[in-house]
Amino acid sequence: MNPEPDFYAEEQASDDDSDTENSSDPDTQAQEYVDRILRSSGQPCQASKCLPPESLSVEEGSQEVEKQSPPLDLKKSPVTDEAASRLLSLPLELILKICSYLQARFVLGVLPLVCKTLRDIVQDDITWRIRLLKKIGSCYPVVKADGDFNWPTACIELEEHLQKWAENGRDIDYFSLTEGHFASVDSVLLIQGGELCVSGSRDRNVVLWDLRQLGKAHEKVLVKTLGTERNSTHKGWVWSLAAREDRVCSGSWDSTVKLWDMAAEGKQFDEISATAAVLCLAYLPDILVTGTYDKKVSVYDPRAAQALVKRRKLHSSAVLSLAADEHFILSGSEDRTLVCFDRRTNSVLQRLPLDTYLLSMSYHGNQLWAGDNHGLVYVFENKGGGFQRIQHFNVGHHSQITGIQHSLGALYTTSTDKTLRVHLPTDPPKIVGSRTHNCVLNGISVAGNMAVAASGGISLEVWRFGMG
Repeated sequence: MNPEPDFYAEEQASDDDSDTENSSDPDTQAQEYVDRILRSSGQPCQASKCLPPESLSVEEGSQEVEKQSPPLDLKKSPVTDEAASRLLSLPLELILKICSYLQARFVLGVLPLVCKTLRDIVQDDITWRIRLLKKIGSCYPVVKADGDFNWPTACIELEEHLQKWAENGRDIDYFSLTEGHFASVDSVLLIQGGELCVSGSRDRNVVLWDLRQLGKAHEKVLVKTLGTERNSTHKGWVWSLAAREDRVCSGSWDSTVKLWDMAAEGKQFDEISATAAVLCLAYLPDILVTGTYDKKVSVYDPRAAQALVKRRKLHSSAVLSLAADEHFILSGSEDRTLVCFDRRTNSVLQRLPLDTYLLSMSYHGNQLWAGDNHGLVYVFENKGGGFQRIQHFNVGHHSQITGIQHSLGALYTTSTDKTLRVHLPTDPPKIVGSRTHNCVLNGISVAGNMAVAASGGISLEVWRFGMG
């Protein structure tokens, strides 16, 4: 695929301060944006408390596996004379049946230590493919698996996800953190494996939480408000957060990005001035990427004295969502396009037209999962150096998908329809859990044994999974 000519190639040409978006009051501009982009039906926000969950379950589907998946070659276990035993002489399908009663993580970590025969079975991808497809009874993965697809990791993640949300998460601990903000929480991010959390709000503050203290006194959970400003962290609504290791950045409607060092008790170590409100962020080891209200995608190197690396006006409307890796920068916009910028050639690789606009993204490996303003989830595949749309799904939301997090074994979505939905990342996604809130949910972050949603009802909604 030939790269598209980069007609916004020069920073001097694209960094045009004649745009009018940045001229109005940040609060007025932000409110106009919310009214236009995130308007949703329903009653006004009330108390910040989750309602009892719906009763949802995963159907067993071994027969469905046979219909949707190609036949898998089941052969007799390759037992040598010296390793022969009554157990290992059984057909492979019986050995796999016995292993299915053991946790996948145990099978992968312990059985290879027993003998060579079991090691060979466990290290065979087809073992995990059989186990996974029999477990979920659905077409998986959505994007066709290539030679690099990690079947053991996918199986472990999926089984542990199902265990967490068994009986719609009956054993999950729930907490509502209501005392840290006094306005809508619009962004939330778990860091340090889910032990700490940062949240950004329309009260202009970024708050640091210690989730290891959940269930204890409020002042132990709420660590501090970041920054040294007298009244607030930023001078505008805090709209976006991103992190890399112990470093966190916050983007605001005041057209700045502030950077915080969690290893230094949340001390600010840098500030970047953008050209307009910062609506989305991506933080990588070598660069920080911003998407702004004035249609631009900017790349910075926070380590350099002159942080700005490049700036491009890639869209004709505000940039609403971002994802990036060492090869590509992906941006979704109100102009209903997905733009793929190739970092290696320093040019636009693709400009994909869409029927809707993408508000949230989750990008891993060769898959991009994105939520749109109609409540749909789109799946794009990076194939042959370019992205193509593979599928789109109705996952049960009735309005904008404000947050999405995808992994090999799990899919989480939040929406302005006031629900968190938990799925298997199958084709189509199968719901395994749900929570209904009294106010819009503005984002989701999942890490370690925690899931946290940002609430328009000034709270953080926290679910803590069992440690077992």
